[in-house]
Amino acid sequence: MRAKSNVIVPAGVTLGALGVLGFSFSLPATRLAVAGLDPWFVAFGRALVAGVLAIAYLALSRAPLPTVTQLRRLVIVAAGIVVGFPLFTSLALTTQTSAHGAVVIAVLPMCTAVWAVVRAAERPPVAFWLASGAGLLAVLAFVATGGGLSGSLSLADAYLLIAVLLCGLGYAEGGALSRELGGARTICWALVVSLPATVPISLYTADFSRATPVVWLSFAYVALISMFLGFFAWYAGLAAGGVAKIGQIQLAQPVLTLMWSAVVLGEPVGWPALATAAVVVVCVVLTQRSRVPATTAVADPQPVR
Repeated sequence: MRAKSNVIVPAGVTLGALGVLGFSFSLPATRLAVAGLDPWFVAFGRALVAGVLAIAYLALSRAPLPTVTQLRRLVIVAAGIVVGFPLFTSLALTTQTSAHGAVVIAVLPMCTAVWAVVRAAERPPVAFWLASGAGLLAVLAFVATGGGLSGSLSLADAYLLIAVLLCGLGYAEGGALSRELGGARTICWALVVSLPATVPISLYTADFSRATPVVWLSFAYVALISMFLGFFAWYAGLAAGGVAKIGQIQLAQPVLTLMWSAVVLGEPVGWPALATAAVVVVCVVLTQRSRVPATTAVADPQPVR
């Protein structure tokens, strides 16, 4: 009788990978959306749509109100991933391609890991930083030579850098907070906290005169997937597997974004993408095999009532 060999993929890795898959189309979808909608509306309008869905989810799940301390942390999450990242990427993609945006987005996993040390009290080992750095260099080398990087630093690049900085903070804080609230409730409460800003700005910047069906489909994607459902899986993955470790799965996102850009937007992507993808997979595996000391990880998850 032949023995069975089962490979068990940790839940955190599976959930994180689902989140990255959903996020990987965010830049191309945003690029399409800002072609017919005001970039401020794309940023805040998608948060408004997701916020309405969040209210419904919290009501149906009878979620308890967050504590005062949790509310303060939710403001940080909202500033990073509800307002900061959508706004600055929308502004950048009015003049830059999604392939170019993937250049700066490639540093997001490393930024998330740094914020995980600062905000989530995680202490990844040296092996983790080496594998993470190797993956980062591989992605940056690819996008710099074959992914569309050209020219000097522009205002759009500055927007993207700010977006990455704020997004990494939102990921780290939200991943740690998800251990207390759960992934779905963390993003939902962050969206609700943001409504006092997203509602008036969305209404003020709403101009649908140039919107086409493609524009609306793209907007629907960034609202439903990029701003809502994707975070259900992503924050749950960060909470289950650790912010620093699971965050490194995003090393695959720039390559996936470039693939989507080639298929949907017609931007050329050559064979080096396949080689880079293979290197990235190896680096992601190595980061997942590294161990974070239990005494320095984020506090144990608390039961969700």
